[in-house]
Amino acid sequence: MISSPADKTGIVKVKIRPVVLKGSLMFQAEEIRGTQAFHKNMDKQEMSAYLQRLLDGTMKQAELTAALGTAHVLVSKKGKVTIKVKRQAPAKIGTSPECLSVLSHNRQKQYVLEEGIPVPFLIDLGVMTEEGRIVRSRYDKFRQINRFLEFIEDILPKLNKDRENVILDFGCGKSYLTFAMYYYLKELKRYPVRIIGLDLKKDVITRCNLLSERYGYEGLKFYPGDIASYEGVDQVDMVVTLHACDTATDYALYKAVKWGAKVILSVPCCQHELNRQIKNPLMAPVFQYGLIKERMAALYTDALRAELLESQGYRTQILEFIDMEHTPKNILIRAVRQGEKKDNEREIRDILDFLQADPTLYRLFHEKKA
Repeated sequence: MISSPADKTGIVKVKIRPVVLKGSLMFQAEEIRGTQAFHKNMDKQEMSAYLQRLLDGTMKQAELTAALGTAHVLVSKKGKVTIKVKRQAPAKIGTSPECLSVLSHNRQKQYVLEEGIPVPFLIDLGVMTEEGRIVRSRYDKFRQINRFLEFIEDILPKLNKDRENVILDFGCGKSYLTFAMYYYLKELKRYPVRIIGLDLKKDVITRCNLLSERYGYEGLKFYPGDIASYEGVDQVDMVVTLHACDTATDYALYKAVKWGAKVILSVPCCQHELNRQIKNPLMAPVFQYGLIKERMAALYTDALRAELLESQGYRTQILEFIDMEHTPKNILIRAVRQGEKKDNEREIRDILDFLQADPTLYRLFHEKKA
């Protein structure tokens, strides 16, 4: 670790670690400049010269941790170098597979669902073998499921371990993420949950219920139904909506707020409404390009949804998600209820006037006075 820069507008810190790249020992330097990080890989000779340049007035302090001990380097204003070394008994080092694994640049990521532990629904999906190995051609699906569970992991403190948590999944489709959510919360984390999956396709619902029974997931049930008219529960702790098309997402968000859901996870899809509505003479040169207008409309739609949720007392984030179909539709809206409503009505209204738009979620909150 190299720190204490002479000029704080340049490099403020450098982290260096050994890595194995294509079977060769290299050194990776991570330069921190402001809020950005830049990386470079060097061999032993290049790294030695790089360190000398850094400690020749650019940086004033270095700390080295190695198998043989630690060393501290201090450079005074006049350029005097002081080195303090603390040795320890040599560690057993070498080029064994275990050592190379530790140094590997592409170390295996630790997923929420661990490879090597068979999971029934992943086996049925063809993602895992019966021994728990990930099928190489289905690795993207495995990554996506784990990415979704990372979002769930972040909001665990909002769920209650002392009572049943009701979770609604609108537009659940084939429901592999729904099964993953139940398996993670109930089987791994031991949270008392009741998860309800809702979709318009009755054949899909029938199949999901059969699978749920096969796995013994007593707290996971699926029903046919429409998001806008569903009234099967009075209180909900979390609402999940993955790829509810166009304004179906708006109705799901509105329902979630009406129920007072603590957490909302939404991956919007097919944001056609604003694409049909938005117009502005100033933006006409941009909006004339259909693809650009479509993407801008989608981004405006989701940004406004986030702001509207903020106005209802939710702390809202827009995060990147690995999409099911590997398309640009990879935004996830995560909203956590905090109680205090954001006073942003004027800003939202100004944006809508600028776009000449009247989105469904705005109308729902204002006409029905959520």
